[in-house]
Amino acid sequence: MGNKSLIPALQWPPDSYTRSSDSLKRMALDLETLRTEMQAYLDELGVAVFHGYHRMPDTLNQVAWDTEFHPDFRDFLSAAQKAGAKLFVFHHHPFSLDQIDEALDQLEESDFTRDEKRNFESRLRQLRAYEGFTSSLELSFSVDGLTYVYELHTEWYDALAEILAELDAATDDEVEDEGSLGGYFSNN
Repeated sequence: MGNKSLIPALQWPPDSYTRSSDSLKRMALDLETLRTEMQAYLDELGVAVFHGYHRMPDTLNQVAWDTEFHPDFRDFLSAAQKAGAKLFVFHHHPFSLDQIDEALDQLEESDFTRDEKRNFESRLRQLRAYEGFTSSLELSFSVDGLTYVYELHTEWYDALAEILAELDAATDDEVEDEGSLGGYFSNN
């Protein structure tokens, strides 16, 4: 597990938050304390909790809670209860080095220049310090055919998602290029 005391504090969240700055800095790095608090609150409420996987985005039937301006999960749960929610899905994601290893494998097979690969490798290496940290939390419920989701991620996990998206985009471009015959021949 990474050494949490050696990791610098991030510049997140915005100054508009009302919680103590020390608490915010810890939450920006590791959501474990908040995960424990959520679980205890759910237990205290006595509601049915299903420990499930991350709900895949469904833009037509899914509504996201505004965690930027309404970060308190208790408000989300209160709204859920008023809406008649009977079952809550709770998901948390502990960060594993497997994600970095897979990205490094993908990077090795890519057509990036040596300097670009070094840049990606450096960015990925920095993220190794977060092994074992809770990187994301999700509470959700469904009512009347809609799924309502409260979701938080750490900034460093969002940075990893950006790196993975860049690698995926580059890999997708390479696959498309391989399928093309340079415009000289028809694919028909």
